[in-house]
Amino acid sequence: MFNNVYRLTGVRQIERVTTTQDLNVADKVIVRPTLMSICRADERYYTGTRDKAVLEERLPMALIHEAVGEVVRDNTGTFQPGTKVAMIPTHAHGHDELVSDNYLKTSKFHSSTLDGFMREFVVLAPEDLVEIPMGAQSKINAFLEVVSVAVQAVRRLEESMIDRKDTIGIWGDGNVAYMTAVVAREFFPDSKIFVFGKHQEKLDYISFAKTVQIDAIPEGFSVDQAIEAVGGRGSEAATNQIINVINPRGAIVLSGVSEQPILVNTRMVLEKGITLAGTTRSTRSDFETAIKLVEENSAVKERLELLVQNEKIVSEIKDIVDAFDEDLSMNWGKTVIDWNM
Repeated sequence: MFNNVYRLTGVRQIERVTTTQDLNVADKVIVRPTLMSICRADERYYTGTRDKAVLEERLPMALIHEAVGEVVRDNTGTFQPGTKVAMIPTHAHGHDELVSDNYLKTSKFHSSTLDGFMREFVVLAPEDLVEIPMGAQSKINAFLEVVSVAVQAVRRLEESMIDRKDTIGIWGDGNVAYMTAVVAREFFPDSKIFVFGKHQEKLDYISFAKTVQIDAIPEGFSVDQAIEAVGGRGSEAATNQIINVINPRGAIVLSGVSEQPILVNTRMVLEKGITLAGTTRSTRSDFETAIKLVEENSAVKERLELLVQNEKIVSEIKDIVDAFDEDLSMNWGKTVIDWNM
């Protein structure tokens, strides 16, 4: 079988490469992607703003790790043809009983160290697919992967914190922070959730939690636990602001990616006995939880649907380029790609 793969070959350059695909792999499932979404990591590759050495090592490469699809053929008998599935981008090589696959150095990741999902067909093991039931199907399926990342961050907070959770703060007003706040609201229904940001127009989307401008935090205000979801150079200021306002023995989960090292006020970390925990990507269990939240909680589904700010039907390479360019121009929300390649 011929398979078309759409790879980034240079700055803003997408090319089609036709490969051959074996349909008779006994332990694999053939999936046709249907919905996708673009993330900041994809944009950095697309615009060439990643480290030059990284670009030289990884390109050409198919982008996008946020995607769902439809089973075309399953040689394992796990899924019926036509089943809607979420594709897990973390590809494990070996397992550790104490460390999940998303933290293992041996794991690969689609659209980073492996081709992403911009393909005509994707061949995956059944354990890398999660069925999406009818009640959870929506345009937000395109970015279920990010919801699963938010689930992982909130779970890391649960694991790391002491049993004091009256107030939980989330720093950031972008897409990931918004999803993290949606998930945290469900995990901690009795806690006061505060979201801290600097763009009021983004904070205005949040009606299910308290919002605070980062330059207008009341004197004496504190939180018990916190998640940093700012990323970039802004993660330094955010992390240190959290350290200043968090209560003693509080836990801080760092989830924002920064390309450059940041300075952290370790003196105050020691003085308060603060726990710093890192989080990245997600697991199969996180995907299952994300899908369940969407399926069973209409409020979660409605809140996540607010993120769908741009929809793009992609039928040719020019449409892919247009989708990325449109996404780059957006201030908030997600681009959902209806993949017809």
